[in-house]
Amino acid sequence: MSVGLVPTMGALHGGHRALLRRARAECDEVVMSLFVNPTQFGPGEDFDRYPRDEGRDRAIAAEEGADRVFAPSVAEMYPDGFSTTVSVGDLGAVFEGAHRPGHFDGVATVVLKLFNLTRPDAAYFGQKDAQQLAVIRRMTADLGLGIQIRAVETVREPDGLALSSRNAYLSPEERRRAPSLHRALVARDPGLVEGDLDYLAVVDSDTFAEVEPRPGALVIGAARFGSTRLIDTIRIEGR
Repeated sequence: MSVGLVPTMGALHGGHRALLRRARAECDEVVMSLFVNPTQFGPGEDFDRYPRDEGRDRAIAAEEGADRVFAPSVAEMYPDGFSTTVSVGDLGAVFEGAHRPGHFDGVATVVLKLFNLTRPDAAYFGQKDAQQLAVIRRMTADLGLGIQIRAVETVREPDGLALSSRNAYLSPEERRRAPSLHRALVARDPGLVEGDLDYLAVVDSDTFAEVEPRPGALVIGAARFGSTRLIDTIRIEGR
């Protein structure tokens, strides 16, 4: 039987539902992991207040056909004496990696451990977190894991705002301004962002080196709206 893994940190929304539906359509068994990973949060970030509602998340997983929910504790994932870290080098040091030092080491480490614990044939990730997707693809290829990494299109609100668990932090005024990040990516105009911009760049989808706009390249951006930091990605279409 083929096993599909959908790794999540909970606070499920329509984007997670899309991941689960894709896995359900393609795999014999679907496993959803539910773990808020402390090692990918930096000092002063929102680990403690990150939204958690395991009962709701389990109900959504069941609605979307997940066969199993794997919800380990922090102590189970990182027992006393745990000291191993996975790093993907330069790919994890730019853009999100530069603004959140150590973030992608935490992501790569926990994803590798989830892969080893659940033994999937395929794993499903959203395209909004494009650098995370590239990091996981690089790690999977470099370590010869033999797992198919499948990207699922970003799910958006009607005004273009990418669904994110952190959208719940936005005040009504911040929510009004937040779609400006997507508009800025589409226009490739950082001046359109109605918040504090961290970066807006056109990059190669595999290496995250900056490139001239071309079909297949990604436009990535991150900005703060009040205390909430959001990221987004679009792909440049065409031949």
